[in-house]
Amino acid sequence: MVRIAAAVLFVGLGLIVDPAIAAGARKPNVVFFMVDDMGWVDCEPYGSQYYETPNMARFAERSMRFTDAYACPLCSPTRASIMTGKYSARHGITSATGHQPPQPEGHNFMPDSAAANRPVILPESKNYMEPSEYTLAEALRDAGYRTAHFGKWHLGLAEQYWPEAQGFQTALRGWPDPGPASYFAPGYYKNQNFPDGPPGEYITDRLTTEILKYIDANRDAPFFVNFWLPSVHGPWGFKQEYAERFKAKRDPRGQQGNPIMAAMLQSVDEALGRIVAKLDELKLADDTIFIFFSDNGGNTHSNTPEDPKWRSRDTKHPSYAGMMLWKQWAGDLPPTNNTPLRDGKGSLFEGGTRVPLMVAWPEHIKAGAVCDEAVCAIDMYPTILDLLGIAKKSEQKIDGISFASALRQSGKLERDALFTFFPHGGPSRPPGVSVRSGDWKLIRWFETSPYFPEALELYNLRDDQSESRNLARQMPERVTKLNAMIDAFLADTKALVPQPNPKYRPTTVTAAEKKQGKEPRYDGWVSRFKSAEMHDGELVVAGGGKGSFLGISGLKQRGPATVRLRTKSTNGGSGKVQWRTEDQDEFPSKGQVTEFTLPAGSDWRDTSVVLPTQGTVVHLRVYLPAEQAPVEVDAIELGSRGERSQRWEFQ
Repeated sequence: MVRIAAAVLFVGLGLIVDPAIAAGARKPNVVFFMVDDMGWVDCEPYGSQYYETPNMARFAERSMRFTDAYACPLCSPTRASIMTGKYSARHGITSATGHQPPQPEGHNFMPDSAAANRPVILPESKNYMEPSEYTLAEALRDAGYRTAHFGKWHLGLAEQYWPEAQGFQTALRGWPDPGPASYFAPGYYKNQNFPDGPPGEYITDRLTTEILKYIDANRDAPFFVNFWLPSVHGPWGFKQEYAERFKAKRDPRGQQGNPIMAAMLQSVDEALGRIVAKLDELKLADDTIFIFFSDNGGNTHSNTPEDPKWRSRDTKHPSYAGMMLWKQWAGDLPPTNNTPLRDGKGSLFEGGTRVPLMVAWPEHIKAGAVCDEAVCAIDMYPTILDLLGIAKKSEQKIDGISFASALRQSGKLERDALFTFFPHGGPSRPPGVSVRSGDWKLIRWFETSPYFPEALELYNLRDDQSESRNLARQMPERVTKLNAMIDAFLADTKALVPQPNPKYRPTTVTAAEKKQGKEPRYDGWVSRFKSAEMHDGELVVAGGGKGSFLGISGLKQRGPATVRLRTKSTNGGSGKVQWRTEDQDEFPSKGQVTEFTLPAGSDWRDTSVVLPTQGTVVHLRVYLPAEQAPVEVDAIELGSRGERSQRWEFQ
């Protein structure tokens, strides 16, 4: 039988507190266990049938599991929102820049200009959390808690921004970059307060051991342990003996299958199990609020063929050895797969922001319960204060609301909407802002492109969890209402939003050159498509009729020759390659055409087209099926036996 605490109203605060706490008894401990880059479907309680996480499954049985919990698209903004209770638009940390040098006082975070090939000017993320913020750690420290931070921080490079200066009395932090220097000793965290262990020691194991020591030493006083794991972020160090048994395993869902990620999650799962076991051993579990969370959605883009770093085979590249190890164990697989959610880390779609959240507090939170209330990182601060009966400062601005009533199953949350602000990125993952209100979600993009031709996207998350059907054109009144909410949010938080770039030129051709008849070229190619733009190392073409093509002249390749295309086409379709040889002044009216088919899908595909000619090819036209949907071109190569190939990578 679950005991529901009687209500005690703190006058003027609206906090409902356990009577034992209000009477002055020892306050419960708090453990905040946050995984880095763990996706919504990356454990058994959330539906994975590939990853094996028995301790997370057991933890779910003693906790309330949230189905609609949100973080920011990247890690530093989420971390700052947990510590301050504020939206990233308000605290100013809007990207994963907490390892960069802090900007000087008076710095203008909205640049005056941008490169000529960028249609918008993007604001700059703050690289540190303001020391003036009254953090969650400071609030708990001032309420008599012993406070300790372990692991990744990523909220400021300089000493005045370290956890020790933000309310943590004990801190075992390390390498300031997004990921550790290494997952194995020696060299976890260079030049920090994290001394190396014996060679081969795994960082997740070491951090967990240090936490167990801390809990043992502080068992008699209320403590706040903030464990922000480096896993499962790059450089993706993993125990190969763990990964070995996953190499032959197949996901019944047909979605996940990366043995490296499986091995890293197994180590995270073991860390969770060890901490819970220690609390049980010391009989502290009943007096501990334990929160399990992730800082953003699962990573679906690193170490894939479209990752620019992945295309490099420079043996002197600092990541070369790690890339080769990834290739050996995971091939071209991304770290994870967030299906049924769309996209992943760094995106405003659900796969980038929806994350696992489980909260346990025996006898206060119903074990095994499931909650579909929409909650997010900004809510952690006020919820923890609410559960502990600690009043926030009256002058303190907090955007989040307490979801303690959801944990107690005593009422619905009183909130109209949640917002996610991400003013960075590029056309393939454009800057934008989203609002979720009830089942409805509206995304406003600050930049459009062939990838994202619509500035507004509306989804019903109850009926379309995968965000596959944009209803914006069909429901203009709902769009207007949600758009007004976004306007109010941006105004209230004083958000720095992307601005049109007055110097924007969509091609590398100047106005004077256009008057001279010069055409825009893309790595030497001329486009006859309705639109063609270079984005992040790819050329994206769209529109036009069946006669639209990419063309290049000035070649000299002996036949027979082969054209190799690396493309991505969501619709697929038929294409063709046409060529002219050096003895021909014009393309012949008939013949000298080889047809091919691009398969439909969201993956990169390699297509080879043989040009059966004995002459020397000097001019090519590549016709692509881009009438209905954009075609992305990663590379084009022209080669023949015994001859040096020519390759265009659109960098």
